Amino acid sequence: MNIIRKPFRYQYFHAVYWLIGINIFVFVIFNVFGDRFDQIIYRFPNYYRVPVIHYFSVSLINVLQGRIWTFVTYMFVHGSISHILFNMLGLFIFGTQVERQMGSREFLLFYFVTGALAGVFSFIVYYITGVYVSLIGASGAIFAVELAFAVFFPNTRLYIWGILPMRAAVMVLVFTGIELFSSIFRSGSGIAHLTHLAGFAFAWMYFLARYKVNPWKRLMNR
Repeated sequence: MNIIRKPFRYQYFHAVYWLIGINIFVFVIFNVFGDRFDQIIYRFPNYYRVPVIHYFSVSLINVLQGRIWTFVTYMFVHGSISHILFNMLGLFIFGTQVERQMGSREFLLFYFVTGALAGVFSFIVYYITGVYVSLIGASGAIFAVELAFAVFFPNTRLYIWGILPMRAAVMVLVFTGIELFSSIFRSGSGIAHLTHLAGFAFAWMYFLARYKVNPWKRLMNR
């Protein structure tokens, strides 16, 4: 059997809840004890003076100094309450159903692969185009999870903002269009729309490579 498509034994251990818990824990630690961490870390040589949160983000100086683990840790760092609230809400709403469908181990592989690759791709594009950014947040992985939800449950009716009914498949296509528009015309908004698009793209490739499933056919019910 092709190792890329070798399935995990199905297990379900509420990985989404663990991810949400870790994200909240990290957010609280940085916001409550961040200043103390800053005072400690500045005692070490060769560290530039920025808040400690930036040592876990994807940035040019982190990558140049060999901190490649930031392509994973950036997914657990959020800049504000609204930032983490919307990401964790999305992870809870879509992730719990996707995890049940995939199994917990497959879901974790999917989550970290798509999230990390979204960070790598965004960093490369921003670096080539001369844009200096510091990427934080789980949005790339969350958008990947949203695509997975739409692939598994394309006809599920969702209510955007609680009032606008929309099929899951249509929601993903609309969100993709919004992110594409925003990445072109709102590049200075401070939101990494490119990372969101990359999350969609790598989730799409994951289904092709891992499941041999064409997401487009699932979304179009073909």
